[in-house]
Amino acid sequence: MSHYQSPQDLQNAPALARLAPTEASAFLAYDHAVKRTDGAIPPKTREWIALAVALTTQCGYCLDVHTRAAKRLGTTRQELAEIALIAGAVRAGATVGHGLLALRLFDEAPPQTIGR
Repeated sequence: MSHYQSPQDLQNAPALARLAPTEASAFLAYDHAVKRTDGAIPPKTREWIALAVALTTQCGYCLDVHTRAAKRLGTTRQELAEIALIAGAVRAGATVGHGLLALRLFDEAPPQTIGR
């Protein structure tokens, strides 16, 4: 038995929705709203954003759905590679940004007293 994500897990989505109908309804309404095609951001760009987020959050299901959707919208392998590396750079940049925050918090923290 595997404890890792599997595409077959998606078959449990209806059961999950039945167990928490209010939350599932709100989630699905929001999810459908962001997938609209009549917004200022075109569908292909929306998928690229979703794909970049899926890469940084490392959600296997999201990667599956959004990679396939991006391909259907004409995304190339080169574009996919660039999206992955842009997302990686932004995530690495966020790590550096948090490093700056950690330095400030370190400097603001009171000194440690030994023996107390």
